[in-house]
Amino acid sequence: MHKTQVMRFELTKDFLEKLNDAIARQNSTWIQDNVCELHDADIATIIDELDEDGAVYVYNLLEEEVQGDILMELDEDLREEILKSFSTKEIAEQVEQLDSDDAADLMGELPKSQVEEVISQIEDDETAEDIVDLLNYDPDTAGGLMQKEFMKVSIDWPVNRCVLDLRKQAEEVEKVYTIYVVDESEKLLGFLSLKRLLFAQPTTKIADLHQNKNVISVKTDAESEEVARIMEKYDLVSIPVVDLNNKLVGRITIDDVVDIIKDEAEKDFQMASGISENIESDDSVWKISRARMPWLLIGLMGGVFGAQVIAGFEGGIAEVPALAFFIPLITAMGGNVGVQSSAIVVQSLARGTDQFGSIFKKITKETLVALLNGFILSVIIYGIAYVFDSSTLGLVVSLSLFTVIIIAGIFGTLIPLLLDKYKIDPALATGPFITTLNDVVGLFIYLTIGILMYGI
Repeated sequence: MHKTQVMRFELTKDFLEKLNDAIARQNSTWIQDNVCELHDADIATIIDELDEDGAVYVYNLLEEEVQGDILMELDEDLREEILKSFSTKEIAEQVEQLDSDDAADLMGELPKSQVEEVISQIEDDETAEDIVDLLNYDPDTAGGLMQKEFMKVSIDWPVNRCVLDLRKQAEEVEKVYTIYVVDESEKLLGFLSLKRLLFAQPTTKIADLHQNKNVISVKTDAESEEVARIMEKYDLVSIPVVDLNNKLVGRITIDDVVDIIKDEAEKDFQMASGISENIESDDSVWKISRARMPWLLIGLMGGVFGAQVIAGFEGGIAEVPALAFFIPLITAMGGNVGVQSSAIVVQSLARGTDQFGSIFKKITKETLVALLNGFILSVIIYGIAYVFDSSTLGLVVSLSLFTVIIIAGIFGTLIPLLLDKYKIDPALATGPFITTLNDVVGLFIYLTIGILMYGI
């Protein structure tokens, strides 16, 4: 008995050297045997590591039926360079290989002056119409995400006609997740179980077989993040898209939603790290600098305010120099607690769930967490400060740390909730914003308590 062993490909430096050597010698046989037979995703990973000329050479050796899918897997900048090497007719041929949603995405990356020319070169009129329709939707909505290829049957059909029609539709639909049931006006009525279809009598009407309860769909104008939340909540691999009249116009599949989740996670991570634009590691120095600068300026201003706070307590610090030793600890702990609290709330809001219930409950829970952590850390720091200097300093530092942790926890919970209420991305609350705010507030609390307890 023969077994087919499937091995996961790992791209190594040695493999790349051999590939570049094969490209230099135009050894197409080696490339076809060692690259073109791999999985599409692995081929895309390999091509992404090549220079422009090498990438175009390898890409042109691929079979036509896989070129389009691999093209969509490539890095956006490399894809743009490959497309520049194609004529308008060749781009149209690539577009016709793709599902309508990917085709529309690809067309959206082309210069506007080229889009109409490419569409005019598409031989299949229906494909061209689908792409034009999709290009009219905002890319960040369900209409911009959906594909026009899906399986549907009429509620009035008998099973035998249904099977014949589905065979024809299957020629255009690569992945069949769900069979949708519509009326004569193309309005979505429900779903059809493939199992029930296979066991039904040929004359049985679809009306007697379809499921019309708990039909979950999205409107064309639904935001992409909302689509992702719905599919995640109901564990869907595809979801139908309907217009304002409930007419079935497309479907969104899980692979597109995964891309949305990844993009949103990257965006939130960058914002939490103090980067205001979506950037890549290979972007220009100017673009990367421009994305980071706003938050660096916030940090700079926070440092200026912090310096002003310290300057206001200069006399007290001069009398008790030991107070200055614990300033970094107070600011660091306040920032850490604030970021932790805000990260939990931002994650909850991003999922579209009310994880802690009402705003009051969220603040209450984070306050209780801060009380427990603050108590434990304050006891520890009291012992350290007592050994370091005196019991008075121990009380100042421990009481200040306890207060700062509670306030930082409240700030970290409240600020992202307020931003979300006013339709501002709550991810802005994490990172530099919360850290800077807690640094200034923490310094003021610490030095005020120190001055009061030392009676200065």
